[in-house]
Parts: sequence; C-alpha cells; structure tokens
Amino acid sequence: MSDDRICVGVIAGAFGVRGEVRLKSFCAEPEDIGTYGPLWTEDGARSFTVEITRPVKNGFAALIDGVSGKEAADALRGTRLFVDRTALPSLPDDEFYHADLIGLDVVDTGGMALGRVSAVHNHGAGDLLEITGEGLKTPALLPFTRAAVPTVDLAARRIVIDPPEGVFPE
Repeated sequence: MSDDRICVGVIAGAFGVRGEVRLKSFCAEPEDIGTYGPLWTEDGARSFTVEITRPVKNGFAALIDGVSGKEAADALRGTRLFVDRTALPSLPDDEFYHADLIGLDVVDTGGMALGRVSAVHNHGAGDLLEITGEGLKTPALLPFTRAAVPTVDLAARRIVIDPPEGVFPE
C-alpha cells in the first residue's frame, strides 16, 4: 500500500440481494466516505466508485461499480478501502489523521523514550493511543487528550506525553 493513502472504511458484506454492500466508514463525518472519489483496495490493485444509497445500522448501504449481485458483494467482505491523501481535507493544527500518529516515537516530558505508537483505537469515548516498547510486557493505552499528549511533532516523528499515573510501569 502507498503511504499516500489512508484507510477510510471497510466493506462489511452484502446488504440485500441486488448487489448493495454494507459499508462501515472510519471518517469523522461518516457520510464523507462517498465524496472522496475512487476508493482503493489495500494493495492498490482495484479501485471502486461508491454511491451511498441510505444509512443502515452500523454504516451505510452502498452501490459499488462492477458489483451487481449478492455473491459479488459478499466476495468483497472485509475489503478495506483507502483514499488518496490528497483527496482528504486539510486538518487544523491540533487534529491528526490516525495514520499519521502510528509509528511515532513516544517520549515523556523529561525526554525519556517510552516506546512507539502501534495503533489508535476509538471505542466511543475518545481516541486511545496503543504504545509498545522494550520495557512494556503489554501495550500501554493512553488517552489521546491534550493533558496526556501535550505535544505532537509530526516533523520530528515523535510525541511528548505526560501520562496519568498507572499507565506505564514504574
């Protein structure tokens, strides 16, 4: 996959028998997934034009070019969809795409290296950074708030954290 593409959703399977798919959006505004232009598979081998037909539970029903039946829609289940970064809107200085955070080095306010961001999760109550490193037996989960993460420096590929007590072992 190209680093110039961002994952914006996944096909969750067929919706009905006429070739519609159930589409799960990872966008801040979920319906925006249909406005970015062609969506690509992870390997970049296929692109799809998506037309959202209606909201459904946990996503959208959508038509995808070249998919005309339930079997073809089901065959795409689990296909992650990516968009060219240039199609995404610019973000304010204090907002970040998850893909930009993954891989950043993590240091505390004293400059001590703690690990690296391995994933960003959101279970409905806000973003959590998953941090892995040599001194950690299990990944640490850190709330992605201004208090816990006062500095994100994309140019230096690092974040400075002030973690709440108990997030990292002593």
